[in-house]
Amino acid sequence: MSLRINAIISKLPKILLGLVIFVLAACLIRVIVWEHIYYNEKEGSERSPVQEVGLVSPEPEQLDETEITATQVAAHTVAPDKPRYLSIPKLNIHNARIREVGLTSKGALATLASIFDIGWYRASGKPGQGKTLLMDGHNGGPTKTGVFKRLGDLVVGDLIIIERGDGAKFEYEVADTKTLPVAQADQYMASMQVSPMPGKESLSLITCTGEWSQSRRTYLSRVMLRAVIVEK
Repeated sequence: MSLRINAIISKLPKILLGLVIFVLAACLIRVIVWEHIYYNEKEGSERSPVQEVGLVSPEPEQLDETEITATQVAAHTVAPDKPRYLSIPKLNIHNARIREVGLTSKGALATLASIFDIGWYRASGKPGQGKTLLMDGHNGGPTKTGVFKRLGDLVVGDLIIIERGDGAKFEYEVADTKTLPVAQADQYMASMQVSPMPGKESLSLITCTGEWSQSRRTYLSRVMLRAVIVEK
């Protein structure tokens, strides 16, 4: 009996080594199979360019403080599936015009000249399509208050309304809001481009705030707000 036990004990290192190799091989095979299935599912799908967006660019050299008239608001038209107006009842914002913006040469989210209009990043989501809409607006100009001056006053649960070009309206409820220095805000941009509630359409709004830097031609902080669609 003693000889048999000794024989088994002598073989334990080899048995353990075999078990380790088996487990590692099983894990490797599982990873390979998972990757194969994943990439087959993603084959042909388009990578969202919104993930490459940097922080809002510095203020334009010439901000436009010209008031938008009711006639101009009513005359504002966009394609049926694009965002046309934004309203925030708590801030007394009613039918602020939404206009398209792209990226600057440095990959930052561009801003509009008008302090009363809202920029919608054209490569981000559209209302009612289940993705994330990314927008920015000014907090003000040299002498007047901009559309998003009080954006930082919103709290969780407040409502934001987007009206589409075809007249359909979508309500979004504030999920979270942060005021961050520019460096931290830049790092947070990835979070602004995805929904705070996975699987739910969302709306992300950005504006400048804080101290003005003359050398950088921008404010040194950003209000970063995310809201999710109210499903009816």
